Amino acid sequence: MYGIKNCDTIKKARTWLEDRGVAYVFHYYNAVGIDEPRLRGWVEKLGWETVLNRAGTTFRKLPEADRADLNADKAIALMIAQPSMIKRPMLEHEGALLAGFKPDAYAAVFKA
Repeated sequence: MYGIKNCDTIKKARTWLEDRGVAYVFHYYNAVGIDEPRLRGWVEKLGWETVLNRAGTTFRKLPEADRADLNADKAIALMIAQPSMIKRPMLEHEGALLAGFKPDAYAAVFKA
């Protein structure tokens, strides 16, 4: 699971996993960042529109020039510079990739 510790959605996802005894490793962006190849893989699989969290405060506070004319490369550069702009949580499990937390989607992936 990838994200930031103080995010309410991360807390819900972690609780869901812990309540079902699902072991996971938490990758804290603020401590270790995100590597570009992994982020590019997410964007290739889900699209930058899904991976980039445009509803968050960090994105909304960007200058208009940074928010304008977005494409995959520009979105990736923004997310590498400020990983808090990545949708939370990002979860990888046995080839599955989930953006955000939806209990039904987690249940399908973990057969819970």
